Amino acid sequence: MVPIRILVFNWRDILNPEAGGAEIHLHEIFKRIVQEGHEVTVVSSKYSGCKGYEEVDGVKIHRVGGKFLYGIAAPLYYIFKLRNDSLDVVVDDISKAPLFTPFYVKKPLIAIIHHLHDKTFFRELPFPLALPLYLLEKLIPLTYRKTPFITVSESTKIELVNHHLPREQVAVIHNGINSYFSTGKKAEKPLVVYVGRVKRYKQVDHLVRSFKIVKEEIPDAELVIAGKGDAHDDILMLAEKLGVKITCLKEISEEEKVRLLQRAWVYVATSMKEGWCISVIEANACGTPVVAYNTPGLRDSVKDEETGYLVPHGDIEELARKIVKILTNHELRREMEEKAIKWASKFNWDKSAQKTLKVIEKMISYYSSRKNILRGLLSN
Repeated sequence: MVPIRILVFNWRDILNPEAGGAEIHLHEIFKRIVQEGHEVTVVSSKYSGCKGYEEVDGVKIHRVGGKFLYGIAAPLYYIFKLRNDSLDVVVDDISKAPLFTPFYVKKPLIAIIHHLHDKTFFRELPFPLALPLYLLEKLIPLTYRKTPFITVSESTKIELVNHHLPREQVAVIHNGINSYFSTGKKAEKPLVVYVGRVKRYKQVDHLVRSFKIVKEEIPDAELVIAGKGDAHDDILMLAEKLGVKITCLKEISEEEKVRLLQRAWVYVATSMKEGWCISVIEANACGTPVVAYNTPGLRDSVKDEETGYLVPHGDIEELARKIVKILTNHELRREMEEKAIKWASKFNWDKSAQKTLKVIEKMISYYSSRKNILRGLLSN
């Protein structure tokens, strides 16, 4: 086997304090590709207290620019430092503002995208920052029109096709989960949980509002919200205003996350949109059904009326009704737990990494054969 040299662009790396599902995906996939004997270099942004260079699980990480300068620093770093390296393929993991790599990368190029942020920019950022990002994202289909894409759900594929990318140009490779997510003993009292980034577009406030209704039906129900993010204070103030007692954890370890999902009776996801939502499948693997909004990504990871329920976006009362239905119907919950475990067993990072590697190998082979044909034509 000839080792493949892969360069990956991604705004954040796995150690960045703001890392989320996209960074988990990138690291889990490419550390496995390194284990296969290939070389992976990631160019990501700097953050407070970081090293300019380090290796994590064999993945080489170069950090340049900062949170707001990465879009300029990363292309310059490639052009002046890495362009002449004997790279076999470049992977552009697009997050928020695109790097427009097709303009300056002449190697085989593959794009990864989890979802288009679209109007969620305006939920998370002030208008003067949200508008340029929104407009830049609109240029992706035009700029990357000849670039093959990998995405994590059929919802995002449909979104890209609707933005005029050819369907055959987009491969769907689902996210995986780690094998340590498994079933355990459930909490004695009805326990509702959300584990993930606590951001405004995740709409965790909808969960808190629905939980007030749940408490009226099930007084001993408990709610735990856990994960990094900048909306914790808003959530706590809302809970106090509604007179609802909740537990809000800003940081939990992977071990604590597993135990919490194992103890949960139901997991709730209320995001405006997702690429896929890894935590939904992690909850399923722990035998926990999910109630989620019927939004892109979530409608892919939740099997309605089998591994949980999909609820119309924004319908807080229906969200509460479905949570109550699972919490109070023990036979239904056990059936959903079994189906959730079976569904989650279909997804693992080893399988996802192998599929990604095949796409990379095909792209290199296609690029090489095209060059050879061109050389043959020129020699004639």
